[in-house]
Amino acid sequence: MAYSLIPKRAFGEVFVCLVLVLHSCNGFYLPGNYMHTYSNGEEIFAKVNSLTSIETELPFSYYSLPYCKPLQGIKKSAENLGELLMGDQIDNSPYRFRMNVNESTFLCITSPLSEHEVKLLKQRTHDLYQVNMILDNLPAMRYSTQNGVKIQWTGFPVGYSPPNSEKDYIINHLKFKVLVHEYEGSGVQILGTGEEGMGVITDATDKKKASGYEIVGFEVFPCSVKHNPDEMSKLHMYDKVEVSCPMELDKYQIIREQERVAFTYEVVFEKSNIRWATRWDAYLKMQGARVHWFSILNSLMVIFFLAGIVFVIFLRTVRRDLTRYEELDKEAQAQMNEELSGWKLVVGDVFREPNHSKLLCVMVGDGVQITGMAIVTIVFAALGFMSPASRGMLLTGMIILYLFLGTAAGYAGVRLWRTIKGTSDGWRSVAWSVACFFPGIIFVILTVLNFILWGSKSTGAIPISLYFVLLSLWFCISVPLTLLGGFLGTRTEPIQFPVRTNQIPREIPARKYPSWLLVLGAGTLPFGTLFIELFFILSSIWLGRFYYVFGFLLVVLLLLVIVCAEVSVVLTYMHLCVEDWMWWWKAFYASGSVALYVFLYSINYLVFDLQSLSGPVSAILYLGYSLIMAIAIMLSTGTIGFLTSFYFVHYLFSSVKID
Repeated sequence: MAYSLIPKRAFGEVFVCLVLVLHSCNGFYLPGNYMHTYSNGEEIFAKVNSLTSIETELPFSYYSLPYCKPLQGIKKSAENLGELLMGDQIDNSPYRFRMNVNESTFLCITSPLSEHEVKLLKQRTHDLYQVNMILDNLPAMRYSTQNGVKIQWTGFPVGYSPPNSEKDYIINHLKFKVLVHEYEGSGVQILGTGEEGMGVITDATDKKKASGYEIVGFEVFPCSVKHNPDEMSKLHMYDKVEVSCPMELDKYQIIREQERVAFTYEVVFEKSNIRWATRWDAYLKMQGARVHWFSILNSLMVIFFLAGIVFVIFLRTVRRDLTRYEELDKEAQAQMNEELSGWKLVVGDVFREPNHSKLLCVMVGDGVQITGMAIVTIVFAALGFMSPASRGMLLTGMIILYLFLGTAAGYAGVRLWRTIKGTSDGWRSVAWSVACFFPGIIFVILTVLNFILWGSKSTGAIPISLYFVLLSLWFCISVPLTLLGGFLGTRTEPIQFPVRTNQIPREIPARKYPSWLLVLGAGTLPFGTLFIELFFILSSIWLGRFYYVFGFLLVVLLLLVIVCAEVSVVLTYMHLCVEDWMWWWKAFYASGSVALYVFLYSINYLVFDLQSLSGPVSAILYLGYSLIMAIAIMLSTGTIGFLTSFYFVHYLFSSVKID
């Protein structure tokens, strides 16, 4: 049967591992979630991430602009694989805070701005670039009001361009509000904790010694202030200075050549009842919960509709025909065979080898790998193991899972190859193709996009060193595991077809409409399940919003799997009923065609929802990443539909008596 393409033992092993992980999850902190307590007056330095814009989608280094640099020099933070691939570049900054000390501080004054610096500042201002700051692993949050609605943003703009004006002004004064929660110790003292290290817990003899303050909120209010450069040049970093944000434009700091820009900031600490464990709730507020529920209800309606059709096919049509056929004697069966029509006529051709059978095996193997990666990742994210506090953890986890699921991909591809061919000859070629097909497509697309990013001098470009790391992971982990899975597939008995295949293929009757039209139309049903959640995912990726409703996403994924399976079964049965025995590829693309609609929807999102996206470079990047997503969805949904149809056809014809 079709599900035999995946080792049954693997399901048990995954379940046992999941139980062990859940059982032990109360014994450790999740990565990036270590609590850090601070004492009064303790120094805390903010960090800065790459400059980002929803208009260009090209991240740039913070220090590519003439900002103040730390006294001890620029130091990059350790970054994981996911952060590097997303273009994050986290550096230290000169912004210093002292716990519970409210102060207004001078930072630095630049040398006279050059023509290049002015051009760069103006360009970044016009492209709506945001400065992203981090304090104790919390992004800086900014609130603004538009049309009476309070809007929440992360980061603050590089500059300000008033409407109907050719002048641009730089944001050079920041008002920070740090929310702190007083932590009362309970006989323990937490030392050396934070986002960069494990916590060390020691006994505390004095309860006061164990208490401290946790940072539970980080807000910023930016403004532009024109300072007197002569007075500011006499100050040193961290000298006290009194600054107030003006309301008049003529008191803003204009961006022009030979201007000296002074940077200042002030900080206010405010006690809060927010607990450390819930400090991310402000960032992860779920918007449009009713829309998510509507998406799920919409999907359930589609599922019940298709389930009704499948129920009719199985119980009323197939069972009735089989019962009538089996009740007849041999002579009556022979006479009936001459009068038969529909799926019963293709009994000698239904398991005939399809065209491009090797490519089908390769795509099914890759589809198993992608589907397994998606399900496990979303399950772990829904359980809370992929915290947004751990930047890049989601992408890193997906890559690791994909690498190690190469065994399942090789096994499924080679097992299907043996089933179709009846022999193991050529299994190495199939396994190698499985290991290189989808990663090779990604590698080609990313290389083209990377040349574009290199030309734009963006931090989103993948460094050459990371290229070698990714290639090493590919050829040292994924390829060997895929070959191992292929070898295991050769050691397993091939799936036996229930009927013999005739030597001469049966002619397929001509139809009024092409079959590919029906296949393309079938993709609309899975897309109807997916498209609402797809909008939120695209908004998260391209509009800089946090996406953390993985519980909804897990439900939508399960519903999508069911819809893909039902659509493929119904379409396969319809093709068999019109004596079309070439069902293999049609079953794959019946559900896999949803990828076409996903890509078209991505283009629609680019045109109507990302109207601010400017320039051909940004559009090419968007379409390149959307193409990768569409190909992955095609392989995954196509594999789900194909395996379900394979099981359906195997079960259907195993019930037919053949002499």
